[in-house]
Amino acid sequence: MERRDYFTSLVAGGTAGMCVDLILFPLDTVKTRLQSPQGFSKSGGFRGIYSGVPSTAVGSFPNAAAFFVTYETVKCLLHSGSSPYLSPLAHMAAASLGEVVACLIRVPSEVIKQRAQVSATSTTYQVFASTLRQEGIRGLYRGYKSTVLREIPFSLVQFPLWEFLKDLWSWKQSRPLDSWQSAVCGAFAGGFAAAVTTPLDVAKTRIMLAKAGTSTASGNVLLALGDIWRMQGLTGLFAGIVPRMTAISLGGFIFLGAYDKVRSLLMSTWKQQKMSSGRS
Repeated sequence: MERRDYFTSLVAGGTAGMCVDLILFPLDTVKTRLQSPQGFSKSGGFRGIYSGVPSTAVGSFPNAAAFFVTYETVKCLLHSGSSPYLSPLAHMAAASLGEVVACLIRVPSEVIKQRAQVSATSTTYQVFASTLRQEGIRGLYRGYKSTVLREIPFSLVQFPLWEFLKDLWSWKQSRPLDSWQSAVCGAFAGGFAAAVTTPLDVAKTRIMLAKAGTSTASGNVLLALGDIWRMQGLTGLFAGIVPRMTAISLGGFIFLGAYDKVRSLLMSTWKQQKMSSGRS
């Protein structure tokens, strides 16, 4: 990838991610409170629906930018000289590596955001200071493994499906897709991926919200899933599935549509500048 491609992926990914996270934040708060071991009402119900939004505002752009720079780079490297039949595998590998890198930024932001969402009396800064004081830097990365274990299966479903749907639609109409068409593909792919990975999302939420020193706080995903199954059964494993699917479907529409739109605008700007400099 050339330097301008890195810049394009960084700006397009960061812009798309920030738009989605801030627009759909209330739905994310509802989902977190439904998944909280305290229960929806005790976690705040519909009160303070924007609790934790500063954490999201700070972490959203670099998180999404890191993902897409990694995704586009790895996809470009793996596509070089490879068979088109291997494209889904390239998309899976690129998305997985992108998530591992992005989670280094996402997890601290997510920990503070979710704790603020279920704490009606604490500000985002107070939650951040309390986490550092009681658990140190490791506390900010509580749930890193569970987040990666959620995001990789999610991306293994979402991104190959998104790319496949775009290719299929483009082939059917014999021309490249418009941004809104890419967004529709993103909404479908995101909603489907969200549904099948909800149990992992519930486990991640429980690990991040668990009190320090408890068995759940150790970060063992299978242990967390087992506890949820014993206490609440299938209902507990799929707690918050409706707001999660709704948020991620809408998020997929905005996120992947905005990413394609911003990326195409930046690429066309680069081309126009190159043509102008060539004439002069």
